[in-house]
Amino acid sequence: MTRLLHGVLTAKIDGIDKLHLGCGFPFRQGMDDPKRVWQTLLYRIKAYCFCKPQLMDYRLYATVDLDKARVARTKIIHTPSNPSWSQSFHIYCAHEVSNIIFTVKDENPLSATLIGRAYLSVEEVYKGRPVIRCLEIIDESGKPIRSQIYVNVQYRDVSLDPNWSRGILATTYGGVPHTFFRQRQGCKVSFYQDAQVSDKFTLDFRLPGGKTYDAQRCWEDIFDAIVNAKYLIYIAGWSIDTNISLIRNSNKVLASPTLGELLKKKADEPNMRVLVLVWDDITSNPYKKQGLMGTRDEDTFAYFQNTNVRCFKCPRKSDQRSVVQGVKVDTVLTHHQKTVVVDYESPESQGRRIVSFLGGIDLCGGRYDTQDHSLFGTLNTVHKDDFHQPNFPGSSLQKGGPREPWHDIHCRLEGPVAWDVLYNFEQRWTKQVGKRFLYTRNELAERLGKPSEVKVEDQETWNVQIFRSIDGGSVVIDGEQGVGFPSDPEKADRLGLVCDKDSIIDRSIQDGYINAIRRAKNFIYIENQYFLGSSYAWKPDEDIDALHIIPKELSLKIISKIEAGERFSVYVVIPMWPEGEPESAPVQAILYWQRRTMEMMYTDIAAAIQRMKIDAHPRDYLSFFCLGNREVLKVGEYEPIEKPAPDSNYARAQQNRRFMIYVHAKMMIVDDEYIIIGSANINQRSMDGGRDTEIAMGAYQPHHLAANWPAKGQIFGFRMALWYEHFHLLDSSFLYPETLECMQKVSMIAEDNWKIYSSEAFDQDLPGHILRYPVEVTNEGNITILSDAHKFFPDTKASVLGSKSDVLPPILTT
Repeated sequence: MTRLLHGVLTAKIDGIDKLHLGCGFPFRQGMDDPKRVWQTLLYRIKAYCFCKPQLMDYRLYATVDLDKARVARTKIIHTPSNPSWSQSFHIYCAHEVSNIIFTVKDENPLSATLIGRAYLSVEEVYKGRPVIRCLEIIDESGKPIRSQIYVNVQYRDVSLDPNWSRGILATTYGGVPHTFFRQRQGCKVSFYQDAQVSDKFTLDFRLPGGKTYDAQRCWEDIFDAIVNAKYLIYIAGWSIDTNISLIRNSNKVLASPTLGELLKKKADEPNMRVLVLVWDDITSNPYKKQGLMGTRDEDTFAYFQNTNVRCFKCPRKSDQRSVVQGVKVDTVLTHHQKTVVVDYESPESQGRRIVSFLGGIDLCGGRYDTQDHSLFGTLNTVHKDDFHQPNFPGSSLQKGGPREPWHDIHCRLEGPVAWDVLYNFEQRWTKQVGKRFLYTRNELAERLGKPSEVKVEDQETWNVQIFRSIDGGSVVIDGEQGVGFPSDPEKADRLGLVCDKDSIIDRSIQDGYINAIRRAKNFIYIENQYFLGSSYAWKPDEDIDALHIIPKELSLKIISKIEAGERFSVYVVIPMWPEGEPESAPVQAILYWQRRTMEMMYTDIAAAIQRMKIDAHPRDYLSFFCLGNREVLKVGEYEPIEKPAPDSNYARAQQNRRFMIYVHAKMMIVDDEYIIIGSANINQRSMDGGRDTEIAMGAYQPHHLAANWPAKGQIFGFRMALWYEHFHLLDSSFLYPETLECMQKVSMIAEDNWKIYSSEAFDQDLPGHILRYPVEVTNEGNITILSDAHKFFPDTKASVLGSKSDVLPPILTT
């Protein structure tokens, strides 16, 4: 019998009484690396002939599986006689399972050899009683190997969580538990939608107390922060382009220096430390600078050579075993954080403070945009030296638009939480470079004082918590340099870290999302570059490791509300397709995984609707949207001197004067009271902790909590500003996003805009940017095309539903 485990599973694996390995000849499966096959065969022959444990060089670890979903893995130990891990796990679960499975494996030397599995029926833990047992281990054929594994397991259902579906109940809420960084009080947060605010972007609504919501200018604020820094400028990025200008088309600065010029000038000032970490794309090199991702890391590194700016390239991994289906995954796993940390003059005192920026906006080409998201109109002004269109091969300013508009979200943090972003940079720098060039804690205390709360009006103060996806390959471990992750498993567990095989992993971004979804009362609004995961729940199943539970958590939240007879709405805004040639194998594979994710959620919701016998459609509760623009020809517009290739996507998009607005944001708003902003996408790469390196923040204003009244603080203002950007209007229904009226209004506007966007003819600019995502959802929750005419994205031959790749390993596209 299967049961839904939706809550928290605590599991401790103590060890094995005595491991009986025998003298078998367990050839490994999947030896697809020819260079290592003979090494493995010789190793096994030697072990088989001599039958001595010391020759086996065992690397033993155990895993916790919820049926097929691997949810935890121990450290590696080298004691085959009496293996002892004594390792605990705090597991968020949203799985329908029949057994909790404890698997024991030996990793050395190629991949992993199964030693055996032990099974614990879900019925034994379902009611919440602790289970302390020694379980018999059986081999792959089902025969006992005469060994037992000692486990301690307890399940706590989500309904027993005092915050379940009740929002943040009190200002004493302590933040997400079991995390490396604790929640900080007395902070200040500023939000940014896009890199710049258009002069035409004015909001005609007020916050409580008569205050207006003022949209902030991201790159201008970063420019000011760098200019006014006195001691430190620490920058970490996925891509950093020294040629960009942060200030454009502004009366503030008539001739803005490039980012590179600005940093070099600041680095020459007395007492100034300018430190830059860029991701080392190992597919690029000093002789062939354009790598797979086009990050310009070689150019950036070379630019700062022989200057006072200390710039270092950081490879994500250097483990030569990181090969999947013949592809070295290091080529695509990245350092994806985007942070800027500086000191600044505090307006309320004569001292200086730390201010930090983080989010989705890279300091590189193609990111500068406003809420207008023009396709053609800015090609002879702010984008004449910054034309970005990677979806069309051979695109260039000379061939004309459409450029790829860019929608993104960032934030500025002040107060104690800004120091946590500083500590993150220090940990990464120390791992990569050592302590050279960093200010010591004593030096910072002497110059800036200790971290302290920001003095603001009581109603405007923030509680903020930093989350990360990161592992010991990117953060220094205690004992190496004295900072970073603890090496002791018990201490690591208390901090929410997991000792996973040879690494220590922090995946608190996923934990932050899960906790926020579980607290949600009324609605959730998401903007994200990707949306895929919970592959363990797909039907039919796929043998891929996209196991994070965020999509499943969302569908379970909606189902719980349907069963309770309550309204709940989830809005998800994603790009039309992932950036790149839409017909290419990577893009089509991601679209395929995304469709499988959507279908899993919609079929769950449809089943609940049918079970409760209510008159509703799955899209009444969950709807996906994308953004696009379409412009008529304007007088004085840039005229290209060349033309795209005939009958190409480029030529068709140019003729039809339309293109998607690329959604690069990574944000979630819950009930207008809680917000997450960061660099992490909703996919396995960002949520895993052992893949891409990410950072995010979760925040709320204690004075503006939905538990007491509808939240109407800065988060509400930010959501309304985003919706005004996307809809070009503010409807009264937008005040209550959870209502069916609001969901239907949003869907109707998005449907009307899609018809104009996708039509053969048009005679006016698109009235708003929000578009329905171009798939149909049946009453049963199946995903289909809208019609034969909408099988492909407009102007392309790219399937909207995507297609599975038989060449690319899923670890690269999930």
